[in-house]
Amino acid sequence: MMKRPEILSPAGNFEKMKSAILFGADAVYLAGEVFGMRAAADNFTVDELAEAVKYAHERNVKVYLTLNTMPREYEYPALRSYLEKISDIPFDAMIIADVGVLMLVKEMRPDTDIHISTQANASSSAACNAWYNLGAKRVVLARELTLDEIKEIKRNIPPDLEIECFMHGSMCISYSGRCLLSGHLVDRDANRGMCAQPCRWNYTIRGYEIEEEKRPEDKMPIEEVNGETFIMASRDTCTIEHIPELVEAGIDSFKIEGRMKSQYYTAVVTNTYKMALDSYFSGEYKYNPLWLEELLSVSHREYATGYYFNDPRNDANLVSNNGYMKEKAFLAVALDYDEKKGLAKFEQRNKMFLTDNIELLTPGSVGEAIHVTEMYNERLEPIEDTKHPYMTFYMKVDKKIRPGDIIRAK
Repeated sequence: MMKRPEILSPAGNFEKMKSAILFGADAVYLAGEVFGMRAAADNFTVDELAEAVKYAHERNVKVYLTLNTMPREYEYPALRSYLEKISDIPFDAMIIADVGVLMLVKEMRPDTDIHISTQANASSSAACNAWYNLGAKRVVLARELTLDEIKEIKRNIPPDLEIECFMHGSMCISYSGRCLLSGHLVDRDANRGMCAQPCRWNYTIRGYEIEEEKRPEDKMPIEEVNGETFIMASRDTCTIEHIPELVEAGIDSFKIEGRMKSQYYTAVVTNTYKMALDSYFSGEYKYNPLWLEELLSVSHREYATGYYFNDPRNDANLVSNNGYMKEKAFLAVALDYDEKKGLAKFEQRNKMFLTDNIELLTPGSVGEAIHVTEMYNERLEPIEDTKHPYMTFYMKVDKKIRPGDIIRAK
């Protein structure tokens, strides 16, 4: 029997973390307010980090803190000070890209596991073994590797060195996220957590130059190399149809990208990969096409299988449509349920009407239609719609509801 991979989900804030845990994450990764690669996410204060770790550990879920920027010389005193502030928080690991940060963490937190970020671009067993010799417990491999390359790396590293790979989410047209374009165009350094995602802006080709719609004065020349011209937006990775191959490659952790995505995204994607792994490890695996339907319900670009089955030098996974496929409307989160009355309590996320066709998403299942006969406000007065953001309301429903369940448009 193969080892069951961990499902590692993004936690952009506390609410998203709770949904990740409820819908099946074995571990979550999150950041404090500094030194993480998603500076624009909500992220966690020091007090919130302590609360988050306590919440997760009470539910047997691990927490990994991202410290994966590449600090400049003048930033190390602040990094040391930050590590002192979080010294009592029992993180299960810290995700690190820079060897200087690794050495400082080893000095200040010698008992904390170290995971090497994909930002470190580990593309070979030689690189993995070098990180292992420096104290790493896990390496998040470069996203540009094929599945055959991953298998070969796994065969040539120590048995106790874990490997983690991205299974789902956004990709960059850069080498594992190392990119200078955002800094060049808008002075927001992607390698220090501030990427403005210029690879996803709208560009027009005029002659031999590219022009961005909001910056027509900043023209970029087009250069063709060996008959190829690459424009930037990449497809999102989706590997739900290849769970057996990925498990059997020996990948220890299935990572989901998306700390800046919605709570709904976190719940749906985590839940879907959990269902797929449950099916595989039941011994009677059967691919369910509804899993892909679930993943099509979240905000995403065109899907591809990353580079697991093709070399990026031959296929850069470029989109043919530069827009996002919008997610189904996320309507409400369940807070409580009175089984005798069949009355469920919800908190609103988007406006809904009593007459709407809606679905219930609950852990371990794909979405299913739910019939609502009555809707009430917090004072239990009948209402026809939920007008106010984050309002509390009640619905009489025909299915059992659990706290944390999600209601969405059908």
